[in-house]
Amino acid sequence: MILEKPPLFGSRKEFIIVVALLMGVLLFRLFLLYSDYREFLAKPFFYTNATVLMQYTKSRNGKSYQVLKLRSRDGKVFYTTTRHTRRSRELTGKIVRVKMIPESTISFADYLGTFYIKTKFRIIGEVKESERSKLAEWISSQHRDQEMKRFYQAIFLAIPIDKRLREKISGLGVSHLVALSGFHLTILWGLVYGLLSLLYRPAQQRWFPYRFMLLDLGAVTLAILGYYLWFVGHPPSLLRSYVMLLVAWMALLLGIELLSFQFLGFVAMILLALFPDLAASLGFWFSIAGVFYIYLVLYWSEKSRMWLRHKWTISLFSIPVGIFVLMLPVVHMVFGMTCRWQLLSPILSLLFIPFYPLSIVLHLVGAGNLFDSYLLALFALPSGCHKHIMPAWAAAGYILLSLGSIGSRTVFTVTAGLALIYLFYLFVFV
Repeated sequence: MILEKPPLFGSRKEFIIVVALLMGVLLFRLFLLYSDYREFLAKPFFYTNATVLMQYTKSRNGKSYQVLKLRSRDGKVFYTTTRHTRRSRELTGKIVRVKMIPESTISFADYLGTFYIKTKFRIIGEVKESERSKLAEWISSQHRDQEMKRFYQAIFLAIPIDKRLREKISGLGVSHLVALSGFHLTILWGLVYGLLSLLYRPAQQRWFPYRFMLLDLGAVTLAILGYYLWFVGHPPSLLRSYVMLLVAWMALLLGIELLSFQFLGFVAMILLALFPDLAASLGFWFSIAGVFYIYLVLYWSEKSRMWLRHKWTISLFSIPVGIFVLMLPVVHMVFGMTCRWQLLSPILSLLFIPFYPLSIVLHLVGAGNLFDSYLLALFALPSGCHKHIMPAWAAAGYILLSLGSIGSRTVFTVTAGLALIYLFYLFVFV
């Protein structure tokens, strides 16, 4: 007889009480942020220092201008524009003195996330060379093509990619593989924990068999990943994934069931209470949706007769394919880019699992350019893309059906069927 792991909450009432308390914390912190927002709008202008993270050129009415993405010294990320001049050709990595001019068009949701604001600025210096920038240069030195340099700097160090490469990656449906997130952190956890266990297990058997490997190696692995998070500048997507990983590790130590929707809801509320600005983050809600659909696929797969005989096969193929199909309507609620090459997304997601650690090893031995020609050929594939946004009424209905799928296999079957119909509509008929 196999003992089942206890759920995080003993009853639905306990879950509701805890979520209500966390909701109270979230609302209080949002109230404080709203006060800051009102104060922000009340000022005609104010000055701050900011680092230019990224820039690209756009054109309108025959005139070109530069779009800049900046991060202020208090961590606020925003966009602005400047005229295309010789002086503004290369501002990435520069520190600028910015005069910010707030406008009422900036909503509270914009303020919590990333917004556009009119500015005037002057260059006051260069970002001091850090270990991260040195490593970025070392990675760059192993590649000739600029796109390859940016691609590997993005997946290793969370350095933003330019607009052109971002569109190519979006055309393949693999944006989630380039922006550092929980997917990368899970792979890194497996890599670090696996390598440490090769040393720990023989020593444990000989000198300290009473120790619990998950406790010891888990703590060390989290410390290493925490340093990595700090090293790459703690991007929001990676920070929230790290918190989720930390909570999941503690739940494993306590023997609490991880694959439960209550656990996912609890973690989501913890993250919102800690980082209230996530409430306006599309990336946060997409990541929660992705984990939700993983749970949904696994939950109903476990109840099938084939699960016990083909557990790993079902997990390996049903998760990437199922998540791609079920997330398709969710993504198209906001982002409309549609390209038939996106059908490769489940395969590319599976291939990325061995590719990511292998590419780390190749860069460590100075052979990081081994896959460059294949990647460039892959990035050149997307063509014939078009835009299609799912209507609001259909989006609302799909979300309600998805939530209803938790308690009913029939509703889950209907939801999956509608997602498949939408897939054929997007890639065959549109």
